[in-house]
Amino acid sequence: MNTFTAIDFETATGYRNSICQIGLVRIENGITSKEIDLLVQPPGNFYWSQFSDIHGISSKKTINALSFNQIWQLIQPFIENQNVVAHNGFGFDFPVLEKTLLHFNLPIPNYNKICTYKIYRSNLSNLCKQHNILLNHHDALSDAKACAELYLRCYNI
Repeated sequence: MNTFTAIDFETATGYRNSICQIGLVRIENGITSKEIDLLVQPPGNFYWSQFSDIHGISSKKTINALSFNQIWQLIQPFIENQNVVAHNGFGFDFPVLEKTLLHFNLPIPNYNKICTYKIYRSNLSNLCKQHNILLNHHDALSDAKACAELYLRCYNI
C-alpha cells in the first residue's frame, strides 16, 4: 500500500476525547503529498500537567485554537475510506479518534486501520534510533512522519 495517511494525536488528559494536537501525513504513490500540523483546543481547554510535561502543549498554546469539531472537515478526507497508519494505533490513536468523534456527536468514518507497532513490535523512539529516522517525540507531526517512514520502509516503497 503506497497510498495512505499516517496520523498521530497528542492529548491534554488521560481522557481519549482530549485531542490537543493532530499530526497528519498523506503519502500518495510513496511520496508525501500533504502534511497537517494542528493545535486543537481540547474540551474546556483543560490539561493535566503531566501530559503538558510530555508534549509541551498547554492551555496557553491552545486558547485561540479551534476545537476538534471545527477542524474535522479538514482532516476527514484523509481518513474516511482511506488506509490510515498509526504507531500503537489500536492502543491509542484509533480509540482517541473514535472517542473524540463521539464526544462531538460526529459520525465515525470507515477506514482501514494499520498499526506500525504491530508490524515492528517496538516503540517509536527505539525504531527511529534503529532506522536513523529523525524524531521529535510527542510532537504529533514528527511522530506521524516517523510512522509514515517506518511503514514505507517495511514495504520498501
